Amino acid sequence: MEKHGTIIKVSGPLVVASGMEDVQVYDVVKVSHKKLMGEVIELRKDLASIQVYEETAGIGPGEPVYYTYQPLSVALGPGLIEGVFDGILRPLDKIYEQAGAHIPSGIDIAALDNKKKWLFKPVKKVGDFVKGGQMIGYVDETTVVRHKIMVPPNIAGKLVYLAKEGEYTIEDLIYKLEIDEQTKDFTMVQYWPVRVKRPYSKKLPPVEPMITGQRIIDTLFPIAIGGIAAIPGPFGSGKTVVQQQLAKWADADIIVYVGCGERGNEMTDVLNEFPHLKDPKSNEPLMKRTVLIANTSNMPVAAREASIYTGITISEYFRDMGYKVAIMADSTSRWAEALREMSSRLEEMPGEEGYPAYLGSRLAEFYERAGLVETIGDKTIGAITAIGAVSPPGGDMSEPVAQATLRIVKVYWGLSASLAYKRHFPAIDWLRSYSLYDDVLMDSFDQIRAGWAAQVKLTMALLQEEKALEEIVRLVGIDTLSYSDRVKLLTTQMIREDFLHQNAFDEIDTFTSLDKQYRMLNIILLWHQLASQAVLDNKSFSAIELMKTKQRIGRLKYVVENEFDKVYEQLLNDLQAEFEQLESE
Repeated sequence: MEKHGTIIKVSGPLVVASGMEDVQVYDVVKVSHKKLMGEVIELRKDLASIQVYEETAGIGPGEPVYYTYQPLSVALGPGLIEGVFDGILRPLDKIYEQAGAHIPSGIDIAALDNKKKWLFKPVKKVGDFVKGGQMIGYVDETTVVRHKIMVPPNIAGKLVYLAKEGEYTIEDLIYKLEIDEQTKDFTMVQYWPVRVKRPYSKKLPPVEPMITGQRIIDTLFPIAIGGIAAIPGPFGSGKTVVQQQLAKWADADIIVYVGCGERGNEMTDVLNEFPHLKDPKSNEPLMKRTVLIANTSNMPVAAREASIYTGITISEYFRDMGYKVAIMADSTSRWAEALREMSSRLEEMPGEEGYPAYLGSRLAEFYERAGLVETIGDKTIGAITAIGAVSPPGGDMSEPVAQATLRIVKVYWGLSASLAYKRHFPAIDWLRSYSLYDDVLMDSFDQIRAGWAAQVKLTMALLQEEKALEEIVRLVGIDTLSYSDRVKLLTTQMIREDFLHQNAFDEIDTFTSLDKQYRMLNIILLWHQLASQAVLDNKSFSAIELMKTKQRIGRLKYVVENEFDKVYEQLLNDLQAEFEQLESE
């Protein structure tokens, strides 16, 4: 007979049960006759507080709570890529086939398809000594992802059996290890508790830029491979679009996109869009290297907390294969709200604005699982780059989630409501944002293109000066400015409108290579240099303002990459010629 406790209280997603003296904190339990999935989050003598990951309507005191003696774990193996899962890794497409558009209570479907056959190719041989993280063989999961079948961490032994090359399901026996004179069987799947970090050999400092194709990010506020970034911004400022752009274009092998407590229609857009997006690297659909976790705002609140841990555990698994993984968490504010709700139901002492006192440490726990590492098995280099959206109420950056996030992350892409209202997207505020990876990454950029760092420094100086000049214009009018200052204002207008503004929905402008970024900015700064010299030489300012090449610079962003060199060279020649023809005032 199954061992179980008894429900004595139900408060939304929180259930309190007695007779639970044999369970441990973070054990999974099955609640009521419906067998709803829950997790023990607090123990007091024989009373256990359980957060239930499903709707608790219709259950009440007196019903049983069944033990599983297992922590919340996820199945890691072939079938994750292209999958669409909920916060506790249940496949939403399979649930839809079985039960329709609404997830019924207590439904239990395996995360990975146990009937599908995969072509397994071994790389070791019987008699080899293998240890945790080493590759036994591989499966080509999609046309772009080679799924390495690895020995689970913390295990080492001698291979006494290895399946021959052939087709197997994820439940078939693949290899046997002799561990301490005992033989243990292994399949293609390994299970891992989501709240436990997967081990690595050593952590390395992030030194290479992660190219995103977004000009304001790559040029002004770059992120490193294995770095951590936050995108805070008020409602409607474009957080989700920025994250989707990064998911589409960032220099990563695997994308894990976690929609945590976001609106259902936004997640629907992602689910509809991703299968049709072409991966620029392979020309295959982007879904062939993507895992989607959807936990929308109308799904049970407790599963939001699990979704973040599920996403980072999957990311660590692919990192251990030596892949560069990018995880998008949209948004950590909704996750923090779930923490706050569960904390208040547990009657814990509230911290600032009702959030639990451990909010900062939980956020740090998540972000610290990112990074560039040497893996434990074959000593390859893997990386997780974590990018979290923050949605402070009313855009108030002093609220606890935003402040706790800022203390942890090294890149801050602060979105501005005023830029969004002006239809300037991405609405990243260049005066408030920063990247602490600047120092190390600028050396890499200078190797790609000599003079990159100097160009960025001049651009930032001009943008900061623009703010002071605009104040003067507001107070006493533009006529009080010298022509040199007015040239600066024209230059910053070009930087803002022709370079920093980028249309995510335009086929050409949605992505810009590093070389194109450098040249676009270079020609604007060259225009600035020539215009500044022209006003010193008393050339006509109105003629400088109305130059034809100035308008052509604005259209450079819409030139396709393979024609850019020719157009750029022609524009460069025309620019020099037009300045030479300027007449004196």
